[in-house]
Amino acid sequence: MSLIVMKFGGSSVGTPERMQRVARRIADYKEAGHKVVVVVSAMGDTTDDLIDQSKLLNANPPAREMDMLLTVGEQISIALLSMAIDAIGHKAMSFTGWQAGIQTEAVHAKARISDIKPDRIFAALDNGCTVIVAGFQGATAEGEITTLGRGGSDTTAVALAAAINADVCEIYTDVDGVYSTDPRVVKCARKLEEISYDEMLELANLGAAVLHPRAVEYAKNYNVRLVVRSSFTQNEGTSVKEEAVMEQGMVVRGIAYDKNVARFSILGVEDIPGVLAQVFGALASNGIDVDIIVQSGTQDGKADFAFTVSLSDKDKAIAVVERIRSEVPYREVTSEVNLVKVSIVGAGMVSNPGVAAKMFAAIYELGISIKLVTTSEIRLSVVISADHCQEVVRALHTAYGLDTAEQAFVGGPQDRR
Repeated sequence: MSLIVMKFGGSSVGTPERMQRVARRIADYKEAGHKVVVVVSAMGDTTDDLIDQSKLLNANPPAREMDMLLTVGEQISIALLSMAIDAIGHKAMSFTGWQAGIQTEAVHAKARISDIKPDRIFAALDNGCTVIVAGFQGATAEGEITTLGRGGSDTTAVALAAAINADVCEIYTDVDGVYSTDPRVVKCARKLEEISYDEMLELANLGAAVLHPRAVEYAKNYNVRLVVRSSFTQNEGTSVKEEAVMEQGMVVRGIAYDKNVARFSILGVEDIPGVLAQVFGALASNGIDVDIIVQSGTQDGKADFAFTVSLSDKDKAIAVVERIRSEVPYREVTSEVNLVKVSIVGAGMVSNPGVAAKMFAAIYELGISIKLVTTSEIRLSVVISADHCQEVVRALHTAYGLDTAEQAFVGGPQDRR
């Protein structure tokens, strides 16, 4: 008998029929003798609908009230799923995040979990119940309801798995595992049997939508075994664990892309100590994450440097850079959008020379210019025009030997929460 955490995203429970199918899947585990804790998201587009309703009343609603509103979606899901399980003859008990003992820091909209006290979960399991927990939410020590932000249900599931020492945490989504790249772009993408935490974390941070980076980071820190599986098939999924078996000759494990990119260039900055600290300190203090940073050589005591931020932070970044011009004089600032960051990831890259050269050669053969480059031990990223995203991803997928015989891809739009 195992203790299993199962997480189902919004599309997996988007209709009563899908919810019944999920209930049957949970019941199969119960009937096999396992103890089960389920984390579930709001049904379908419930969250988006709630956000739209809030905007009709207030264009800038208080964060606290938004958390009060958005947690309703998950409460609907957990109650209905518990009813569906009861209808097929199994005991179930639903809990909101705070009832399940999930305590967070005192931040609205993007809180982090600070502690979990799963006493009520254990009591319900001991009473023979399947436990259904609302994802994406918790409460502060003072009892204020909070939400965990994007990917919050994935994080809830992994954190609960760690807290109750579950044998495995299964993430059910619209795809039947982790693929070498987006199978909607490359039809012959291969499904990976397993992948390491580090590789999955890089892919998640670089645009792969199947798992949220915070959930993967939590799994790595607490050694929670993850399995990514389809809600709609019985196919074996992808296991995410500490060390993954390297397939023969497979140096690059996956290719990700992210179109949420804006590039800035600050030209003619005084080349003196502390300049970069001032610029990036100002961006950080305004909550803007900077990704790639490149500084060119100096000329006449002046330097140029470029960096990227999320496209959603573009206007805020422009305002910050213009605001500090009196403290950090520069000749000109320019920005560029319609970009994509394409990345290759693989633990084998660190010990195999020529990986970068192959990437640059494949892109060169397409006649495409590379605007920025950044690397780590297991990742290499380039920024290019977004117009060339798909052809570059396909070319790299072939260049690194990731193509398989064309196969049917089971899936649809991926759950993001």
